[in-house]
Amino acid sequence: MPISSNVMSQGENLLIVPVPSLVSTLLRAEQDKGSPLTETEVLSIRDNCPSIVMPVDVAAKVAEGRGYDDIDLGKAWEAWQAIRPSLIDRDATAT
Repeated sequence: MPISSNVMSQGENLLIVPVPSLVSTLLRAEQDKGSPLTETEVLSIRDNCPSIVMPVDVAAKVAEGRGYDDIDLGKAWEAWQAIRPSLIDRDATAT
């Protein structure tokens, strides 16, 4: 899990972890909208998504259990732009 921007406190090693994952929330929002999300929409979703604060080791186990790392909260727009094409292509072939 990219922890750089998700770390709350270096001393406590706590992370902010969106639940469900931010990438799945963004994908669902884009599917519901029917067109690509704007940067403003991505950042608003990131800022308002349900999240849990947890230790780094627990967050790593969550990511392992789900089978993928979530996108970096601090670089949500850039990360979404990077992962989006593979998710949209996969979603289009699944329907």
